[in-house]
Amino acid sequence: MAKQVSTVRGMVDPDDLGTTLMHEHVFIVDPDILRNYGEHWDEEQRITDAVQKLTAAKEAGIDTIVDPTVVGLGRYLPWVQRVNEQVDINIVPATGIYSFGEIRHFFEHRGPGQLLDIPEPMTELFVRDIREGIAGTGVRAAFLKHVVEESGLTPGQTRIATAVCEAHQETGVPITVHTNAAHEMGRVAIEFYEKHNVDLTKVVIGHAGDSNNLDYLRYIADKGAIIGCDRFGLDVYNTTDQRIASIAALCREGYADRIVLSHDVSCYLDYFPGEQQAAIGQVAPNWHLLHITNDVLPALREQGVTDDQINQMLVETPKRYFS
Repeated sequence: MAKQVSTVRGMVDPDDLGTTLMHEHVFIVDPDILRNYGEHWDEEQRITDAVQKLTAAKEAGIDTIVDPTVVGLGRYLPWVQRVNEQVDINIVPATGIYSFGEIRHFFEHRGPGQLLDIPEPMTELFVRDIREGIAGTGVRAAFLKHVVEESGLTPGQTRIATAVCEAHQETGVPITVHTNAAHEMGRVAIEFYEKHNVDLTKVVIGHAGDSNNLDYLRYIADKGAIIGCDRFGLDVYNTTDQRIASIAALCREGYADRIVLSHDVSCYLDYFPGEQQAAIGQVAPNWHLLHITNDVLPALREQGVTDDQINQMLVETPKRYFS
């Protein structure tokens, strides 16, 4: 029997996830900036805006978004709960740590082989998020998230990745990893997972779709992992037409069951605070929650991708990932 999936509103059956975007964010906000230079943040405005954007996504046929906002990206569940009270969509939360290299000082001197030689505290915290809930909200994390960037697995990232693997082994929840596709960091992540007995069918190699190297994408799928084609609208990394051509080619070769789709967009991203949000629309006009539904799916069909294959990428593979 399929296990239940934790969402912000409670547990749901994997069969009820429906059409799923596998990598989206509600809010990305730096808490240190917010506390010290937070004049750009109006909570009521941001909540209202997020509700409007997610309501539009729901009306366009999206039933679920998977939100890999973890520590390092400003995860704060009470805001997301307020949004989800007002919009009928599943939001699937994560645990983990987002770091491009260094480990946080909070963990630096505590852990295996550190000044205070104790079991890895990150593992304990990740497992607690999964089993008991995040920060007293009662909302349980449904998957794990970490990073393998251009620099590879630095000592800090290695500790985080090890803790993610340990939490995966203890709880069985799946993993999504942010990778640098230009440097094929999915290979590094997969090799690390193989050494740590991770079930690769429960891994999304995030941002792999930034690459059009079919040999690299086949490598991910042939290992059993899932190709995250999850930055639609971010043409600065890869244009929509190139992303579509790569997916269509993989679908013709029988890989549709190892591909998921998304945008990696945020309802609010404080990289562009306040009025500068408008700049996102100028630089990346298609980077929004409706781009896949309105533009990408019709283009995929024109390239010969079938409705069954689209259903596989948007419904069946996400369901399998969380089952």
